[in-house]
Amino acid sequence: MSDIYTAEKFLKDAGTYYLATLDKDGQPRVRPFGTAHVFEGKLYIQTGLKKDVARQMLEPGAKVEICAMNKDSWIRISAEPVHDPRSEAQASMLEAYPSLKSMYAVDDGNTAVFWLKNAKAAIASFTAEPDTFTF
Repeated sequence: MSDIYTAEKFLKDAGTYYLATLDKDGQPRVRPFGTAHVFEGKLYIQTGLKKDVARQMLEPGAKVEICAMNKDSWIRISAEPVHDPRSEAQASMLEAYPSLKSMYAVDDGNTAVFWLKNAKAAIASFTAEPDTFTF
C-alpha cells in the first residue's frame, strides 16, 4: 500500500481527526474533522469556505497539522494546504462522503476541498518505533 493510502486509511479508520491551523493573531486553532479522500493521487480534506478554518488555510504560506488516534496508535501529518476549486475535486469528495450532501453541493460557493502538499507523516505508538513517510 502506498504511503498516501496508508494515511487515508488511518484517518478513515480513526473516524475523527484533529486539524490545527494558525489564526492571523498567531493563535493556534484546532478542530475535529472527518474527511480524508484520495483524488488524482493527492490526499484531500473538505470544509466550508465560509468557515474560519478555510480562511486560515487560504492564507499565503499556511501550514496545517493533523492528529488522529486509532486504538493504541496515532498519526501526525504536517502539510501545506492547497485549495482546489475544481468541480471535479468537489464532486469526488461529496461522492466519497454522501452525508455531506445535506450541507454542501458542487459549485455552491461554499464547498472547499484542499489537498495536502509536501506532507510528512508519522504513525507511532508507545510500544513501537514511529513509521515516518512523506507524500
